[in-house]
Amino acid sequence: MKLKRFCALGAALMLLLPAVATPAFAAEEIVINEDISVSGDYDWTRFADDNITLNVYNWGLYISDGSDDSVDVVSAFEELTGIKVNYTTFDSNESLYAKMKSGGASYDVIFPSDYMVGKLIAEGMLAPLDYDNIPNIAAIGDEYLGWDFDPDNAYSVPYMWGTTGLIYNTTMVDEAPTSWSALWDVQYAGNVLMFNNSRDAYAIAAKRAGLSLNPSSVEEVNQVMKDLQDQKSIVQAYVMDEIFDKMEGGEAAMAPYYAGDALTMIEDNPDLAFVHPEEGVNFFVDSMCIPATSKNKEAAEMFINYMCETSVGYANCDYIGYSTPITAVWEMLDDDLKYSPIAYPGEDVMSKAEVFVTLPDEINAEMDSQWSQMKSYDESGGSWMVVIFLLGAVALSGFNIWRKLCKKMRDNY
Repeated sequence: MKLKRFCALGAALMLLLPAVATPAFAAEEIVINEDISVSGDYDWTRFADDNITLNVYNWGLYISDGSDDSVDVVSAFEELTGIKVNYTTFDSNESLYAKMKSGGASYDVIFPSDYMVGKLIAEGMLAPLDYDNIPNIAAIGDEYLGWDFDPDNAYSVPYMWGTTGLIYNTTMVDEAPTSWSALWDVQYAGNVLMFNNSRDAYAIAAKRAGLSLNPSSVEEVNQVMKDLQDQKSIVQAYVMDEIFDKMEGGEAAMAPYYAGDALTMIEDNPDLAFVHPEEGVNFFVDSMCIPATSKNKEAAEMFINYMCETSVGYANCDYIGYSTPITAVWEMLDDDLKYSPIAYPGEDVMSKAEVFVTLPDEINAEMDSQWSQMKSYDESGGSWMVVIFLLGAVALSGFNIWRKLCKKMRDNY
């Protein structure tokens, strides 16, 4: 009897299927693989036959890419949508800006930080977002929306957030550092790494001096840049992604860097540890944006919506170690990450954290100019030392030849 009733119900449903198929199945999740599933309420395949390739430009090591048994979220997107993704990386906001400003490449989705979002908006380099195509904005926690750089989130969707701090090798440091001043300590000369971008490096020197990491005048920039100049003899190298090999390999004692990457490095080398310096740190939000030059804006919005799916956000957060703005993802994390003082610091850290703001053009230009001068000074200084050494060697060689000739003449005489 149960079988007959089930079959009768099935036949009735088949008769109704044309009328109810869309709403009946729309809410079901679409399973791409054992790790990734997405909402069935969204039309993921509407560009499947359009032969679209999205150019996505992200920070290095900032997505779950299939390595080390992680989930390849980009491949899952391609399988789901039929859209191809050309995925490339940058190592700083400044290099992202320079690449876009030069017009040498065209991107559809980029991942700038807070202050750079504001700069790109001010220069008309971002496209306003159509949230009809990004309904998953609803998954983002309210505390990560409405920042001054984009108060209405008209141009940006939060991707990850984090803080800066000091990562150090416990076998090479006598006492755990508590201050940014450790990066100026002469006992670690040649064993200190430093950010290789002007904004992060400036922020550290400014906080050390008791100043805001957002300068209010050109004079303030000059003052802080002198402190960075004084630090140069201590610094082994100015790095970005190179920090992974150097710190994990024990090639340096300490370095400032982003908390999410610190978690990765500590996992690979247990001798490493991380601290938020007492003077205060940078709190940052990295976002997903669409350049005004994108030729595939709606498909780019689909990619952003996909990145905000819970399973995708979890895969990214779990692999890269950065802090998620997606409420449901945070709830899924293991307790050791969910309550990590590195990834999710407490009020003692956050109360002294500052967010970068978009600087006035005059101040921003001065910072970039001073930073470039400092870097070039280092190089030219080294070059002059080489020249002086070579001239000295030539002079010494000439003197020895002259002595030999004089001796030979005396002997002949």
